[in-house]
Amino acid sequence: MTLPESGLPQDTGLWQHGWYRHARAMASPNVNQRPAGAKIDLVVIHSISLPPGEFGNGNVQRLFTNQLDWNAHPYFEGIRGLEVSAHFFITRTGALWQFVSCDDRAWHAGHSAYRGRNQCNDDSIGIELEGLEGSIFEAPQYETLASLCAALIQTYPVAHIAGHEHIAPGRKLDPGPGFDWRLLQDSLALPHRYFPRTA
Repeated sequence: MTLPESGLPQDTGLWQHGWYRHARAMASPNVNQRPAGAKIDLVVIHSISLPPGEFGNGNVQRLFTNQLDWNAHPYFEGIRGLEVSAHFFITRTGALWQFVSCDDRAWHAGHSAYRGRNQCNDDSIGIELEGLEGSIFEAPQYETLASLCAALIQTYPVAHIAGHEHIAPGRKLDPGPGFDWRLLQDSLALPHRYFPRTA
């Protein structure tokens, strides 16, 4: 794909200004512009559930849009006021949500470094899987994730796919040992160089 002077991909049938056609859009306020010249070449896979281990309650969507009721559960007191986002969220059933345009900077990585560069938010796309770090994920999630990654690779200069644990080692543990990296690699038919050595 030929990139325009902005360095961002042209709109296509699948993408409009960085929004993916097959995702349900729910715009997050936790977003800003990427630095000038940022090369969007990294996909970061996370896991999340709120409260931990509880699924399908809409709390992740509320967190990413600053609508979470901090008093709704004792766990939320420890994250009160947190302003975060990801580009995508994949539920246990494989449903796909998008909160930030891939052309923009979501707030998912925090302090991080990978492939010789710091601040991975600047040039990465963050995908959250509904789940608990270390636990297994569902087949529909892998199907949606593989389809999404394939679309991203066709549109952006993605050269690396890593977990939050790989870009923030010692600080983050997700998605953890329950995530099947080999399944994702085989589904995408990508060479080993795309993935972390420890995956």
